[in-house]
Amino acid sequence: MIIDEIKSANIQAMKDKDQRARGIYSVLMNKHLVATVESRTSGKEVDDADMVRIIQKTIKELEEERDNYAKVNNTEEVENIEYQKALIEKYLPAMLSEEEIKKIIDTLEDKTVPSVMRHFKTNYNGKCDMKVVSNVLKNL
Repeated sequence: MIIDEIKSANIQAMKDKDQRARGIYSVLMNKHLVATVESRTSGKEVDDADMVRIIQKTIKELEEERDNYAKVNNTEEVENIEYQKALIEKYLPAMLSEEEIKKIIDTLEDKTVPSVMRHFKTNYNGKCDMKVVSNVLKNL
């Protein structure tokens, strides 16, 4: 599971005394713990798909934080965030490119926005950025 890989990477970061890596791995482990506690009420375990969503959300939060630091010209923090983002992106599955998304949309019979978005949400969840799908769909 992805969380096991993250825990191993956190231990390695501790051994290497890499505080930046430990910080982001700790954030992911804490978010996993929160998701585990929340999922107990529904009787569902947190799986890799949930962990991918957690990582994607964390990356979006890091990007927002990076943009805010860039506005105030804090290059040190921007570099720190880029480093952390690169560390956790490797746990995401390969994302579909715009070309692949276009090909998939071309094969669909119903090309209405709700239908296409539903198709990608059910069949390619976590494998594509829904914003990219929306932009590709608008440009067709």
